[in-house]
Amino acid sequence: MISENQGGAPSIGRAVLRVALALALVYVGLGLGLTYWQVVEAQRLATDPGNPLVVEATRTEPRGRILDARGVVLADNVRGPDGSVLRRYPQPVTAPVTGYRSLFFGTSGLERTYDSELVGLSQGNPADEVLRKFRSDPYDPTDITLSIELRLQRRAADLLEGMRGAVVAIEPATGRVVALVSNPTFDPNRLIDPDRGQAYLQALQGLPEDRSPLLNRATQGRFTPGSVFKIVTAIAGLGSGTIEPETIFPDQPEEAERGFRVQGFTIRDAHRLAVDRPPLDLFSGTEISSNIYYAHVGLETGSAAFADWAARLGFGQPIPFDLPTAPSQVTGGRGNEPGGFRDLVELANAAYGQAETYVTPLQMSLVAAAVANDGVLMRPKLVTAMRSRRGVERRVDPEAWTRVLSPEDAGAIQRAMQLAVEGELGARFAGGAKVPGVPTAGKSGTAELGGRGEPHSWFIGFAPVDAPRIAVAVIAEQAGRGAEVAVPIGGELMEYWLGLDR
Repeated sequence: MISENQGGAPSIGRAVLRVALALALVYVGLGLGLTYWQVVEAQRLATDPGNPLVVEATRTEPRGRILDARGVVLADNVRGPDGSVLRRYPQPVTAPVTGYRSLFFGTSGLERTYDSELVGLSQGNPADEVLRKFRSDPYDPTDITLSIELRLQRRAADLLEGMRGAVVAIEPATGRVVALVSNPTFDPNRLIDPDRGQAYLQALQGLPEDRSPLLNRATQGRFTPGSVFKIVTAIAGLGSGTIEPETIFPDQPEEAERGFRVQGFTIRDAHRLAVDRPPLDLFSGTEISSNIYYAHVGLETGSAAFADWAARLGFGQPIPFDLPTAPSQVTGGRGNEPGGFRDLVELANAAYGQAETYVTPLQMSLVAAAVANDGVLMRPKLVTAMRSRRGVERRVDPEAWTRVLSPEDAGAIQRAMQLAVEGELGARFAGGAKVPGVPTAGKSGTAELGGRGEPHSWFIGFAPVDAPRIAVAVIAEQAGRGAEVAVPIGGELMEYWLGLDR
């Protein structure tokens, strides 16, 4: 008996050890699980629309305010008769940016993007999400300050009054969007009205899709770009090394007379400027907006390189931004994939902004901003700072997205775009954008719609050329030639911005 007891002790000890080890592993697993859900997943859970805290806060808790760059209130709160919190929008002209927050229809715009921050359930700090559970008041509403300048926003909206279209204005060196207008737009105060909001929404939804005020044309409207797209082609041609600024195509002068034949399709310039001059280079081809010159550049660059360089600008994907964006495309075939052009005819036409090429105004403002910023594309932003009720502050600093071009290549396009506004011949197309006393660069565009009404009127540009402070993209839908409508709007906006006392 004694020998049996002595022999069993190690076995019992090993069994106890195994049980203890198993229990330890269970507790470690539970600890890791709790850490994961309370720290790693805390941010996502705190912002989940199904979270009871979020649901309750949406109805009863005051939200943070939305402010413009100078502190003007764009969205704040009022109490409804039943104690619920209703939003108020003192500046409806910013509806394409702020969106709305309704007890019945949910949220849109920045009210949706920053819902949890405005409610006060997210401060961007996982540790704060853990400590929130132990507070008597878990809500810490955050005020959001935007880069939008209300004065410029109003000016842009006034200039677009009565037209369908959009304006995007951006600081090239920071990526901060200072104006974002979509017209027609809606009144968020009417939409969130508890009594009459449903009827108003139904009226908006009953309009044709291409005239809907609910479509944010600046970020989600996709339009044929016309000649403003030639700047994308210039970027692809120079960036890929296909052309130099001095590159010429010897047959181009003769083709200006008889047309440029590509697989049986004839490409012509819309005017006869410079037909008696030497072959065009990048500077003169941009100044007179030659379709033939840019068709050559596109064909020489090739479909794969064309798509690749467009992708560097953000084409083929939603742009990372504070608002939802639609992707721009260089071709209809297979989006931006190499070889996506059906044939050389489509490639040649796309090179001067026709064919199956579609862009958003936001995308084209980034094209102008990248050229203005010596080839560096900054990530576009609307929010510059956040401050919670408890005093927690966060700055949203400028962030470089990608280098698109070398400074030398960007400088060549800057010069070409300045000639397109200030040159002897270029002034006939985009001279209306010239800011008095300020070196101004730009490109007009007239996007033909295949006989389906008047063309889209386009302009992109920036100023001053030597130290750009603003880049703009303007589209007036089916408003006629670029020089007639979009060009003067772009010029007035740049002049107004440069003259503001900030």
